[in-house]
Amino acid sequence: MKVFLSWSGQRSKEVANLLSDWLCCVIQASRPWISTRDLDRGSLWFGEINDQLKDTTVGIICLTQENKTRPWILFEAGALAKGLSTSRVCTLLVDLEPKDIEDPLAQFNHTFPSRESVLGLVKTLNSTLGTNGLDNRILEQVFNTYWPQFENRFAEILSSTEAQPPSKPRAKEDVLGEILENTRMLNSRIRRLEHETERSRTRDLDIPIGMLHEQAMEMAKAGVPIEMLMDRFGNRLPKTLLKELITINERSRSGE
Repeated sequence: MKVFLSWSGQRSKEVANLLSDWLCCVIQASRPWISTRDLDRGSLWFGEINDQLKDTTVGIICLTQENKTRPWILFEAGALAKGLSTSRVCTLLVDLEPKDIEDPLAQFNHTFPSRESVLGLVKTLNSTLGTNGLDNRILEQVFNTYWPQFENRFAEILSSTEAQPPSKPRAKEDVLGEILENTRMLNSRIRRLEHETERSRTRDLDIPIGMLHEQAMEMAKAGVPIEMLMDRFGNRLPKTLLKELITINERSRSGE
């Protein structure tokens, strides 16, 4: 189970490092990933982090007054939300209250640095392991053993790092302008994709049925989602072939 730890700023970074070490003790099956330690030297950081987000199970955003509106935190939060369900992304409020947080970060589940709240986070992580997770009774025993270490180290971090003022939020006019520009770009892309899809469908009508089935098979092996295959080929695929395509597609996307 990969746990992606997002941070920005010194205080957030130290809390993320603490969480990385501590989670390995409480849930040994967890694999925390944090860029301060796990980013290979010489790698392209942007591409590497995007690759790590692809197979992340849970995302934890270490949020502070300093970083709550920083672009990097918002970028990673957006990437996590895109790849995971909302219940699998949470914020750890280091020196914040929920009232201090605005959208989009306000939409996530918040964890506080208290025993009850962190225990709830640990139980959520454990539940993602399914049958490989620890029994709740054992989990709480392990948690109680290691909780004092987390609590003491967390207090040290707060006392040894200077509380930074909140980063200045962007003007609403700038944000609205960027949203409008992005919306226009998305609309343009959607129209282009619709046009290309319609052209593909028209071309497919002239392809012999046997060749069409081979084309669908190759696309399934390449990992193209079955929904896209259905959208392209429609009712021209027999049910027997469709079942086979679903099986091939699932194996391809799972890496088998």
